[in-house]
Amino acid sequence: MKLVIVESPPKARTIQKFLSSEYMVLSSKGHIRDLPPREFGVDIKNGFKPTYKILKDKQKVVKGLKEKSKDANLIILATDPDREGEAIAYHILYVIGKPAKRALLYEITKEAVNDAIRNPEELNMAKVDAQQARRILDRLVGYEVSPLLWSVFKQRNLSAGRVQSVALRLVCEREKEIREFVPEEYWEINCRLNLKSQISNLKSFIVAKLIKIDEEKAKITNEKEATKIESELKNEEFIVENFKKEEKKKMPSPPYITSTLQQDASIRLRFSTKKTMQIAQQLFEEGYITYMRTDSVRIAPKALDNIRKYINKILGREYLPDKPHFYKEKKTAQAAHEAIRPTSVEKVPDKIKQDLTPDQFRIYSLIWRRTLASQISSALIEIRNLDIKAGKFLLRASGKKTIFSGFMAIYKIEQEKTSEVITSQEIPEIEKGTFLNLLEVIKDQHFTKPRLRYTEGTMVKELEANGIGRPSTYAPTISRIIEKEYVTKENGKLLATDLGEAINTVLVARFPDIFNVDFTREMEENLDKIELEKLNWKMLLHNFYGPFKKDVIKFQEEREEVKTLMEEKSNEICEKCGKPMVIKLGKYGKFLACTGFPECKNTRPVDSDVKTAPEKTGETCPKCGSPLVVKKGRYGQFIGCSNYPKCNFIKPKSIGIKCPECGSELVEKKTKKGKIFYGCSNYPECKFAIWDKPISKKCSSCGNPFMVEKKGTLVCPKCGSTP
Repeated sequence: MKLVIVESPPKARTIQKFLSSEYMVLSSKGHIRDLPPREFGVDIKNGFKPTYKILKDKQKVVKGLKEKSKDANLIILATDPDREGEAIAYHILYVIGKPAKRALLYEITKEAVNDAIRNPEELNMAKVDAQQARRILDRLVGYEVSPLLWSVFKQRNLSAGRVQSVALRLVCEREKEIREFVPEEYWEINCRLNLKSQISNLKSFIVAKLIKIDEEKAKITNEKEATKIESELKNEEFIVENFKKEEKKKMPSPPYITSTLQQDASIRLRFSTKKTMQIAQQLFEEGYITYMRTDSVRIAPKALDNIRKYINKILGREYLPDKPHFYKEKKTAQAAHEAIRPTSVEKVPDKIKQDLTPDQFRIYSLIWRRTLASQISSALIEIRNLDIKAGKFLLRASGKKTIFSGFMAIYKIEQEKTSEVITSQEIPEIEKGTFLNLLEVIKDQHFTKPRLRYTEGTMVKELEANGIGRPSTYAPTISRIIEKEYVTKENGKLLATDLGEAINTVLVARFPDIFNVDFTREMEENLDKIELEKLNWKMLLHNFYGPFKKDVIKFQEEREEVKTLMEEKSNEICEKCGKPMVIKLGKYGKFLACTGFPECKNTRPVDSDVKTAPEKTGETCPKCGSPLVVKKGRYGQFIGCSNYPKCNFIKPKSIGIKCPECGSELVEKKTKKGKIFYGCSNYPECKFAIWDKPISKKCSSCGNPFMVEKKGTLVCPKCGSTP
């Protein structure tokens, strides 16, 4: 018997179909060994020697792999072709205790699988060392810094990560930039013009923008200036000074790599990076696309030939360039990898739609179109500029016209948002000296705006541009800071929470040499050097740990001073002792605290008015009989006893909707992992619960008393109809 071991059950099932009956394909179901979860697991004094343990939920898996390996006369490890996959293969090799070969699968097709199995390689220990170095680095940072955060913030669920903390820093710095941004006023002036002969046809016009005044770039800073210019323009004659047209080629974008797929899926499909990679993994394991963790834009020669033949077949020879398009590779691109492409260009999205889930279809469609577009002829765009003189003013009317669609022909514009659409006003060819008629002067007020907050897509772009992380780390890095509630998503934008900003303040102040972009980029380059056998992994860890440990010790010694970093000045005065109050961060968010502590322990919410009493509910406490009031906690508003802390009775605040099963109130709740859901207040007698937020609107179709909010749309949870 010949044994092939992979890390995923779906991947195992797909590969088994392509191999003869003499092969058995088994799955390790991911990692089987790792550093222990509740121990440090790294012997620093003994050359950073790691202690690996079999994961608790993989004991049966390991036992099964050992038993099957005993009877195998050939063992091939076919885990993913990257550092993580190499490390999984290494740990499998260790536990089975028998020699094994390594097969690298960049696509899961019959030809590729059989070719890789027939030509196995040796395990790449340089890749294993690079992954091991990354894992130990992350363990050193996590186990040394996280307890420091616990001691300062009094929360045991906090963590610091070598890469995640830099991503958090980027979000916080962008937020600070937005807060401090001072908008500046500016005005734009456009004129609607037409030919003297068209004066009666007000629907036929061109729009020209004011670009120069007295040969200087037009800069209009207030309405007074804009009104003056408007008045002057109305008294000028408009004469065509120059007409220019030129043709420009618009090249297609290269095929997808991990980062660009994540960016496009974020922009066009509103998918999170985590969701995109989960779907791409499924498509890879089921044999539809090549390996999805890659930074290479290369397409294999045979695949390239098939793509060119298909383009010629469906679009014709004019859409096929004389030579294939080749795109510049990044310096860090992995030579053996390809871009993300369909395993067969003949697998047209619409033809295989029934075999895919809706989300798989959407991701596959992006990949299929982008791959084909990358090898289609460039689009040809005609750019027209009409310069118009009006006294001391110069205006320009610009337009673009698509002469040859080229690669844009592959995109179905009506179904997909795409940046490849060219739309513009039509600019007629007008001779120099021609007089134009002024129809209207349009002046518009604008204000400069700060840079936008990051989305998951633009965060990936920023991480990649700064060399932070690698294709396999972008999604987990972003997911981590969201899951830890350091960052929240609002309308797709990433915003730092109070907790996230406070943690960032502390980490940047106390570990300035580690949690910064330059250091993280250099560390990624060093990990690459380990993989290329140009750097020893133990030396890397040794050089890192010495300075890092000094910062840890200094943090411990100055812990009380560190706490003051989180304090913000306020204009509030303590109503009890008259001393200034400062803003602090507690378990449930920011609050005002008296600087006279511990003599004065007065605190109050940041947005509170001391003269305003808490909102009463009209109910009495079932424990002590005191009035119940509305309070605000970490997870929003709740009902609590006004006699706190003597009485600690609390209950969730009703959302004003009755339970459809028992008639009790529905309340907002959270799972242990922090995910919000809505359930009956009469639990456990009534176990009704839903994930989507209920809205008090009766369904017009079935009469259900409430609708639910899904992705900004109201949907009936009973019949699925919308308003």
